[in-house]
Amino acid sequence: MRRLLPITAGCLAAGCLVTGFLAAGFVSAALAQQPGAIINRWPGDPEPAAPAPAPPPPATPAPAPAAPTPAAPPASAPAATPQPQAPAAQRNAPPPRPRAAKPRAKPAPAAHTLACAGAFAKNTSEQKLAAQFGKDNVVWTQVDGPEASKLDATVLFPTDPKRRLEVLWTNAETRSDVQVIAINGQSAWTAPKGLKLGLTVAALEKLNGKPFSMKGFGGDTSGQVTSWNGGALAALPGGCMAGVRFSADPKAGPLDASIIDGKEFLSNLPALKTAQAKVAEILIGY
Repeated sequence: MRRLLPITAGCLAAGCLVTGFLAAGFVSAALAQQPGAIINRWPGDPEPAAPAPAPPPPATPAPAPAAPTPAAPPASAPAATPQPQAPAAQRNAPPPRPRAAKPRAKPAPAAHTLACAGAFAKNTSEQKLAAQFGKDNVVWTQVDGPEASKLDATVLFPTDPKRRLEVLWTNAETRSDVQVIAINGQSAWTAPKGLKLGLTVAALEKLNGKPFSMKGFGGDTSGQVTSWNGGALAALPGGCMAGVRFSADPKAGPLDASIIDGKEFLSNLPALKTAQAKVAEILIGY
């Protein structure tokens, strides 16, 4: 893979209560008294004959006792309904085993954002990167350079294409003082101001706020942005600069002559849209 190194300033240019009272059967128990007969007795007067006793009233025959009502026979209990039984094979079968819980899928690693500060500041080092991301995720190795060359670099997450990041140092012996940080391949890193791989020319123009200048496809500077023309991407927070390289889609067909052979043009050229070019590499340098 080609590199835009060395990088110059030009290249790197989101009840209620009752009130009375209830007289419940408050009855007077006064007994009615009947005085006896007063008889004036004079001497010599014969005693009056005692009145004949009144004949007793005829005896009322006692009513014949009622014939006892035969007791009703006790109600017989309803016959129990026989319950269906499971077949012998089911009765003897072992209880069902509980279902094993499905293993949870591991969450995808979060994409990282690169800032021109902290672990990626100008004065950082490989040792600081190891402290930030873990020493097992930081490797000193070689990466592809321009014209099929090899360059010594510190690589973050070398076995994970989505989190891979290449760092080249000004002082390679001590692996300190950042020169260039490269985002390429399938890396999902996001650079300052939303720069990331796969952006179209129109999307990059939107981030920049205006068209930028770039080189045509072919040669060592193929698809390289040469100037941000004073746009928002001309300077990044932290004092670093951004360089971008585009790659044309080979499925889009032959390229127009106006955008090949290293010619320089503005990004709003109609032929560039036909090429369906996308960001293939981002370089952050100081």
